[in-house]
Amino acid sequence: MRRRLEPCGGFPPVRSGVSRTIAHTVIACGVLLSGCTVGPNYKRPAATVPAKWDVAEPWRESAPKDGVAKGEWWNVFHDDDLNTLEKQALAENQTIKVSIAHLEQARATAAIQIATLFPTLSGGASVERQRLSGNRPTNGVPVTLKPVQQNTYVLPFTVSYEVDLFGKRRRSIEAAEAAYQANTADMENVRLLVTSQLAGDYFNLRQLDSELGILNRTVDALQKGLDLVNSRHQGGVASGLDVAQEETLLNTTRTQATLLQQERKQFEDAIAVLVGRPAPDFHVAVRELNAEPPPLDAGLPSDVLERRPDIAEAERQMAVANAQIGIARSAYYPSLNLFGQAGWQTSDIAKLANVQSIFWAVGANVAEDIFTGGARRAQVQFARAGFDANVASYRQTVLSAFQEVQDDLTGLSVLNEAQQSQQQAVDAARRTLNISTDRYSGGLVSYLDVVTAQQNLLSSEQQLAVIRGQRLVTSVLLVKALGGGWDASSLAAVQVKPQRKDIITP
Repeated sequence: MRRRLEPCGGFPPVRSGVSRTIAHTVIACGVLLSGCTVGPNYKRPAATVPAKWDVAEPWRESAPKDGVAKGEWWNVFHDDDLNTLEKQALAENQTIKVSIAHLEQARATAAIQIATLFPTLSGGASVERQRLSGNRPTNGVPVTLKPVQQNTYVLPFTVSYEVDLFGKRRRSIEAAEAAYQANTADMENVRLLVTSQLAGDYFNLRQLDSELGILNRTVDALQKGLDLVNSRHQGGVASGLDVAQEETLLNTTRTQATLLQQERKQFEDAIAVLVGRPAPDFHVAVRELNAEPPPLDAGLPSDVLERRPDIAEAERQMAVANAQIGIARSAYYPSLNLFGQAGWQTSDIAKLANVQSIFWAVGANVAEDIFTGGARRAQVQFARAGFDANVASYRQTVLSAFQEVQDDLTGLSVLNEAQQSQQQAVDAARRTLNISTDRYSGGLVSYLDVVTAQQNLLSSEQQLAVIRGQRLVTSVLLVKALGGGWDASSLAAVQVKPQRKDIITP
């Protein structure tokens, strides 16, 4: 940047020498403060974006009202227990609290950089009593000396300011504010990860509740079947083999139910950690799965770039790295420091406040590294390589995001089709069991046909429960992959704007 300086004659006349010096210093400072900013200006690098998602028909395009709600995205599942757990996690989860603390650190770092826009003012006081030697050197001046004792009282104030000639400070502020925004996106990403993990564990737990319900109902049915077979065996109609087969299936089913209890407890304990509760004190009441996945709008692939906080974080890290290049390049240019000092100095404390005791000084110094052994060049190369690494990381994050959305869309489509066919399998297995039981009661088949039909129905019902649970879990993963209703435009408001009280507070 360049600013034309008017000739000295364009200013009002300055009469005293001191005032002239101060005025010229102020003028020079005004010119210097309009210095340039070295280094490349940031422009977000492009990333490869597909035109549309690869989704098999008949995928239903959701209406605008199906969009994920901003913030509390889990409300789309209409589950009161899940809503309660999510609120507890947001309030008590320790990982979220760590990310909030990191965000506050990033904000403080940005505030520290912004504080460099202002001069530094310091003050002090000193008292000294000394005795000067009577044989002290006179520097060639013929004078008779004698020992002297004196007091010195000084009350100085010093102001200093480094002029941002080539934008090092501005690039530092730019990097700090971008890092602050990156930490904001990271905090939102942590929230999304915690809440989606909680929802996934919750639906896995409900899936196990459904499987346990199926096993418990099957145990009751098998117990009734065993009672029937025992009765027929005692009457000489059924063989001992029929009894043994039914007992085997009954005990095997009970074993499955016992093992599932352990797996359920593991998910319950995982939920306890996410909501910030000790596992031994936390319990979730048993309730079978009765929810259906909500319709979700995947939008266009390009929308993902603005929806996901991890992509926004990676983009802001690129901005930080770009600013670091400018900071490194500023080392090639000189630095200018302005300073001033004023105060009172006297040998008699009673005269400290007198006008005659006032002293002052103003000045400036310019410094430039002439030889660094290639350190400055290496620092610029290091900064450029860091920017290139962040660009690659950003593009990798974008690719991973597209993969996650595509996988979840495909998974929902496949699981929806699988649930329909598995429901048909359950209906057919139930009819097979009814027919086998009737034929066995009529003496037309052996009890092995009934046992086989019971095993097939149990297996089919369990598989259906797994598919229903995984549809809900995959829906949660899709919401997470789409960003949970977050919008990168909210980062524009994340800035450090120091107030007057922030500036003057020590």
